[in-house]
Amino acid sequence: MHAIGIDIGGTKIAGAVVAENGDIVAEERVATQAGDSEAIIDAVVGMIERLSIGQSIVAAGVAAPGFIDAGQSTVYYTPNISWRNEPLRDRLLERVQLDITIDNDANAAGWAEYRFGAGKSVSDMTMLTIGTGVGGAIVSQGRLFRGGFGAGAELGHLRVVPDGLPCGCGARGCIEQYGSGRALLRMANEIADVGGIGLALADARRAHGTLDGVVVGRLIAEGDAGALHALEELGHWLGQACASLSAVLDPELFVFGGGVAEAGDLLLDAVREAYRQHLPARGYHPEPEFVIAELVNNAGVVGAADLARVHSRGR
Repeated sequence: MHAIGIDIGGTKIAGAVVAENGDIVAEERVATQAGDSEAIIDAVVGMIERLSIGQSIVAAGVAAPGFIDAGQSTVYYTPNISWRNEPLRDRLLERVQLDITIDNDANAAGWAEYRFGAGKSVSDMTMLTIGTGVGGAIVSQGRLFRGGFGAGAELGHLRVVPDGLPCGCGARGCIEQYGSGRALLRMANEIADVGGIGLALADARRAHGTLDGVVVGRLIAEGDAGALHALEELGHWLGQACASLSAVLDPELFVFGGGVAEAGDLLLDAVREAYRQHLPARGYHPEPEFVIAELVNNAGVVGAADLARVHSRGR
């Protein structure tokens, strides 16, 4: 039986009909009206209705940013949409004649990688999504970890620097401020300011008016020393965070997704080096693998659909 997966992002809402083997049967995308929460609900309902036409659908899953309750029904908080204790599942059930499940977007992406992508050969996996922020997902003994209240696995808010940079969550020193795409741009700008290896970054900033992910990514791919130094610094912080996570979770595999992960081994080599430097009981603790996510932009919809299918069978 097919299921529908919806992934609500900051700029777009993606939807897909997903088969039991993870294949996408049909898909569509619409722009996110981030300032209008009612318009987002209307868009999700319309997408589910259109994707259901001519399909045998067992359930629909919605992946949303922010904190989701343990019952997969209420959005406690999401940063870029004005949802606060929003009963999203009930709101959708009023208008859609399908079983509906709500989950965190990083959880959905991590579950997709575990079921159909880079993590399908292991039972314990930790995923870090390195985009504008840092998202996280934990699979332990084949089960998605959510915590007692449903808001667990917010790995981007693991603190790595006491009294460090302020984070949007209200704390200071979170890994999101040192290991995200936004952090990479900050580091690249700092290197551009000092000259030396930062000359190419400075030239690019003058030419484009700013340093964005596309410009820095191109310089990384070209082997520019300044851009690579920024990426290595980012990987250093992520490796530290992974060492701390290993002490608690002991995963067999770390999976990295998101736009920054497109750097591939250039990122992973820096992560591995810092991980080994900071791993407790180094030399006696088995080391996990570090890999790049396989499903890329489809992970959210595939994971949301598969979680909805699993939950539907369990209800």
